[in-house]
Amino acid sequence: MTGSGSAAVSPDGLKVQVAHRRNPYSYVLDDAGLDAVLLEVGLRRAESVWLHHTADEHAPRGLYPRASMGFVLMDATAGPWTPNEEAVLGVIAIGDQGHTFLPNAAAKAGAHRRLGRNNGEAVHVDPHLLGAGGFRYGHSAEVRGQIVGASGQGTDQDLHEAARLATEFVDVVNAGHLDWEQRHGTDIWASPDGEPALEYRAMTEWFDRVDPS
Repeated sequence: MTGSGSAAVSPDGLKVQVAHRRNPYSYVLDDAGLDAVLLEVGLRRAESVWLHHTADEHAPRGLYPRASMGFVLMDATAGPWTPNEEAVLGVIAIGDQGHTFLPNAAAKAGAHRRLGRNNGEAVHVDPHLLGAGGFRYGHSAEVRGQIVGASGQGTDQDLHEAARLATEFVDVVNAGHLDWEQRHGTDIWASPDGEPALEYRAMTEWFDRVDPS
């Protein structure tokens, strides 16, 4: 696990801070590269946040109440046995208050990963699924397996921004994978050294110790 990060200021003056805890895409992106991707998608969301915060009430998503947001991305490759706190891929804080919304975003993303569906369903339909300490306000998003929780705006606004960030993140990672394929041709393992993950080797290494006699 890692804990590196990066920060920048958007053209509209919003500070964007990002950090990743896990890097499951090391064959495509080194740690600095993953932080750069998080910063890229974070700056795009900062642009949207500022646009909607300074818009009038007729904006497509309505007026955003504040120029701050927090995002939590889960690791789409982490197995279900991995605890939520270890399955966080990264976080993004936008604006002066962005950090204060990270626990809310984490609760949405964590509940989504645990339940396999939008946190909002538990909030509005099945509150017995929340449990003590659950977050009872708002939705989470999942785009092609990538779960993102976002907080800072209204519930539908949070959902929209989470979905957009998830979509953009997935698109960047998949574009990197396609580029990797072009450069590595017929390599069958998506890894920096061309070898399978330790997990997959461990699944069958016991077979080498079997005595067929």
